[in-house]
Amino acid sequence: MILPLLLLLFAPSVQAHGVDANTERFLLENQGMAIGPFLYIGAKHMVTGYDHLLFLVGVIFFLFRTRDVLIYASLFTLGHSLTLLFGVLSDIKVNPYLIDAIIGLSIVYKGFDNLGGFRRLLGFQPNTKVAVMIFGLFHGFGLATKLQEFSLPQTDLWKNLLAFNIGVELGQFLALMFILIALDFWRRHRSYYSFSTTTNTLLMSSGLILFGYQITGYLIIS
Repeated sequence: MILPLLLLLFAPSVQAHGVDANTERFLLENQGMAIGPFLYIGAKHMVTGYDHLLFLVGVIFFLFRTRDVLIYASLFTLGHSLTLLFGVLSDIKVNPYLIDAIIGLSIVYKGFDNLGGFRRLLGFQPNTKVAVMIFGLFHGFGLATKLQEFSLPQTDLWKNLLAFNIGVELGQFLALMFILIALDFWRRHRSYYSFSTTTNTLLMSSGLILFGYQITGYLIIS
């Protein structure tokens, strides 16, 4: 229950898919292949991306087998990687506020799904694997729109993006490891299940706040 709340508390101080000053300077000045730096940037993006972390917490909250965690994490990463590569290499521009608003809704969706909302509301359970894959596509477009702001040089661009994606995978593995350790410790206590409704309600609330923040930005700035 504490993790989503902490992520939410720090969320106003950063923007989804934000880029710090040092990374921004590197992206603006880099003119060729830079495998190491792009690996690092990709990993850092995933570890510090609160929107990704909130979504992943929702995805694995009720997953108890390592195999299931790996499957869902891989589906998310596949979707994230496909749209990142496709969006940047094909120069497909999407309004970043609208994309990040959808990402906020992805967190709402997973919290609602964990609460059994779809079964109660619609009478059936949507395919969670397909949903995770689809939302992974939106998460990837979110970062693609940010990278396009830097007019990355075309020389060795696909190599740098591939390195970035590998970094994202490594960062996701690291983040998942710490999240799973925290969840595994919590699962040993009865409070895990007694507070599961509260936790997923907090996830939904976090997603709604992110959605509202991005839609407000879209209406004011766009």
